[in-house]
Amino acid sequence: MTLTNESHPEEFILLGFADCSWLELPLFIILLVTYPMAMIGNITIILVSKLDPHLHSPMYFFLTNLSFLDMCYTTSIVPQMLFSLGSSTKTISYTRCVVQLYVFSIMGGTECLLLAIMSFDRYVAICRPLHYTLIMNQCVCILLASVVWLTGMIYAISEASLTLKLPLCGTNKLDHLVCEIPVLIKTACGEKEANELALSMACIFILAVPLCLVLASYASIGRAILKIKSSAGRKKAFGTCSSHLIVVLLFYGPAISMYLQPPSSITRDQPKFMALFYGVVTPTLNPFIYTLRNKDVKMALGKLMRNIFDSKRQ
Repeated sequence: MTLTNESHPEEFILLGFADCSWLELPLFIILLVTYPMAMIGNITIILVSKLDPHLHSPMYFFLTNLSFLDMCYTTSIVPQMLFSLGSSTKTISYTRCVVQLYVFSIMGGTECLLLAIMSFDRYVAICRPLHYTLIMNQCVCILLASVVWLTGMIYAISEASLTLKLPLCGTNKLDHLVCEIPVLIKTACGEKEANELALSMACIFILAVPLCLVLASYASIGRAILKIKSSAGRKKAFGTCSSHLIVVLLFYGPAISMYLQPPSSITRDQPKFMALFYGVVTPTLNPFIYTLRNKDVKMALGKLMRNIFDSKRQ
């Protein structure tokens, strides 16, 4: 193996499910179906939120950010997965691995924070309805979104850069489907305790703290919903919040099990299934969870489809 320097190979071999080759074809087919679904679903959310004036609110502003983020998140890993699963060549160049590492980490870190902001938005809407438009005005929403994206980038760039400094000692095999921080740390040789500690500390801030804020917000929201006298009002509030809560559980659960533990203790196949879950399954399900459980989005989508059909008839 030719090395670009004394520690980094020119390319990595992504082993994936090489020891369970029978999984590769079904997984390839599943990804081939779910990737277009994820793209179409998230593009639809963005278009509906932008084109329907009734959806020009903070909730849908953040939902648009989430859909765009999920598109980038999925695109950063699925094409490479399809290439690896669909061919006997399972290599990725060092440069492409680095790019994937940064993009995947940026999107993951940003989504952790964005989901917490979305829960705060729901808290203000339900628990402080009279002050909602004052607190969540356009400037505040743009500022919050900018801070979330900037913080996600800072987290990813710092952690990924620290990880890439670790010596690999000529190792070019990654027992994974993508280039991900915990797997690269585990593959590295030499002293890596400092990297594991840095990753754990960063993930406490990027994962655990936002999750605590989400849970605190929904505890207050739950109490506020129970005080609503109208059953229709309770149902509407519960329907809106339950969609977001489902998304939160689907994303935070696998991410916490993967990142809030030392990379050295990660089991062999855990990274592969976790990456599939929070990198593929969740971004694919998000638009359907929000559209199927949200009356406003369904009405806006129906209106958009009718307008498209009417324009074609003319």
